Amino acid sequence: MNFVDVILPVPIEGFFTYSVPEGMEQVMRMGIRVLVPFGKKSYVGMVVRMHQQEPMEYQVKPVVEVMDEKPSILESQYRLWQWISDYYMSPIGDVYKAAMPAKLKKNADSRPRRRLPGDGGVAEDLPLKALSEAQQQAYNQILDSFGKTAVTLLHGVTSSGKTEIYIHLIRNAIEQHKQVLYLMPEIALTVQMMDRLSRVFGNRLGIYHSKFSDADRVALWKKQLSDEPYDVILGARSAVFLPFQRLGLVVVDEEHETSYKQQDPAPRYHARNVAIVLAQMFGAKTLLGTATPCMESYHHAMNGKYSLVRLTTRYRNIELPQITVVDTKDLRHRKMMKGVFSPLLLAEVRKALDNGEQAILFQNRRGFAPMVMCKQCGWVPHCEQCDVSLTLHRNQNMLTCHYCGHTYRIPAECPACGCTHLMTRGYGTEKVEDEIKEIFPEAVVARMDLDTARTRKAYETLINDFAQGRTHILIGTQMVSKGLDFDKVSVVGILHADAMLNLPDFRSYEHAFMMMEQVSGRAGRAGAQGHVVLQTANPELPVVSHVVHHDFEALYRDVIEERQAFSYPPFTRLIYVYLKHRHEEIADTAAIEMASRLREGLGKRVLGPDKPFVARVKTQSIRKIVIKLELSVDLKGLRQWLRGVCASLLTDKRYASLQVYYDVDPL
Repeated sequence: MNFVDVILPVPIEGFFTYSVPEGMEQVMRMGIRVLVPFGKKSYVGMVVRMHQQEPMEYQVKPVVEVMDEKPSILESQYRLWQWISDYYMSPIGDVYKAAMPAKLKKNADSRPRRRLPGDGGVAEDLPLKALSEAQQQAYNQILDSFGKTAVTLLHGVTSSGKTEIYIHLIRNAIEQHKQVLYLMPEIALTVQMMDRLSRVFGNRLGIYHSKFSDADRVALWKKQLSDEPYDVILGARSAVFLPFQRLGLVVVDEEHETSYKQQDPAPRYHARNVAIVLAQMFGAKTLLGTATPCMESYHHAMNGKYSLVRLTTRYRNIELPQITVVDTKDLRHRKMMKGVFSPLLLAEVRKALDNGEQAILFQNRRGFAPMVMCKQCGWVPHCEQCDVSLTLHRNQNMLTCHYCGHTYRIPAECPACGCTHLMTRGYGTEKVEDEIKEIFPEAVVARMDLDTARTRKAYETLINDFAQGRTHILIGTQMVSKGLDFDKVSVVGILHADAMLNLPDFRSYEHAFMMMEQVSGRAGRAGAQGHVVLQTANPELPVVSHVVHHDFEALYRDVIEERQAFSYPPFTRLIYVYLKHRHEEIADTAAIEMASRLREGLGKRVLGPDKPFVARVKTQSIRKIVIKLELSVDLKGLRQWLRGVCASLLTDKRYASLQVYYDVDPL
């Protein structure tokens, strides 16, 4: 009898074996989807192996139905799934679930739409913009570097014209009959980039990200399996899972971005690193581009693992923005600043508006106010399911948990003391928007955050209105820092830098520099030098000086010295082990026991257990164990051992409902 090993979209390690009924043998092969029973349900699984070895540990059930005439995945995709599952310590069923569009995992087929995402007609076949002397030099250096290393880091300042270099490299790859994967960290960025690339590559370009309908994504997936796939795919992190037949180049734009890292649910992969592995499987080249490289990538470039190409001048020699630091603590002490706007920032915004220019105000907290508090006793409302305070969203007249999404009515009085005076503390983007409208009533103001840009259409409308000058002031969270090009922005205000600088994390200064430098780069894009007003209560911090002088090299020297002294990446590898249980005492006991078992094999490499920054989410108590590993440690053997330790712990009946999961290379 013939049998098949099948991947199912369930968070359980390994494959599941089913028998092949008579008559199905001829169509059964790797990559075919099949409908199979599992427990009391049926699932659409993926065949990965055919054999004649009947398992002895359980009774084999037969395949119910074959869902495909041709394979739905390529062998190269399956190899990538295996690597992700192994490296990120996630069941391959979770990888399958993340990789495939939803309709390809259901007992129903989908009909491709007549027009696929990204079909922009025939390419105009116009010359790409002529490269400047600096761009041409960087382009030539990149081509030369591809002959030396598999990965090249392009370190180019904001507005240096990296995108035009990418376009030239893409055209070069297409002329060699190769496919290109162009990754961007945020869906918002693809709106502008889609228009730009469509004008050059027309119907050779496909777009893939989560804001497209599932039917669109299925249609694109099937086109990539056809004899006429797209030559260029532009997409967010999930695009690494698409079928590629002749991949020759991978471009990872804004490679430093933390949004390339998937957090929940599993697999907790980093799309930049997965893209590098994908390219290596095809013998393709990878270009990482950014104005603010992550420490690991820059360290690899400094040590010869990656090639490094620098682009130090802005396109058309426009100067980098002037950054003025405002000491908010001093201004408040002298009673010169009451709210969130310094006098200098308001003056600069007024000047921009009077000159027909635009302004961006950056506040990395959405909602109206991060905290509501009783004026009399100090009571603060917290989420019933999570260990966090609630954020006031005044437009919705609700208190919201930003971890589980649960909403609550605003209480009429304090439940602790009965006081009816509840006040707000801090500023969210909603409150910034309200106040700026009062100060500049003649200006058209828009807000860009998760509340206003939940859909693809909302993203596009916000960006297009600002790009066309219909909006004068754009207020936003980190979304506005993501490499967007706006020609009339002359001033950028960073309202509260301290929220980024005071996070309890070894990466906080790195991430703060990246965010501030990126949002600063939105100023002065196509005219005179822009102006950035950076408001902070800690102007003496070295990282603030690094931002003012656009000095990434100084930041790198400071950070890398500290990382080496305290054994943090890139000098070590980190694995976080998380344990979740609905009862706090069981989570505590399990974490202590797990850490003890880990120390038996790893000794002082194990830190904790401890409570994470948010120790309760969706009624689940969370505990965290940190494992610091030397770069020389055999990761494959270690991962197998960790799985064994976990399996042994879970045999204890007390931990029957305990969840254990891993975050490899956490951010």
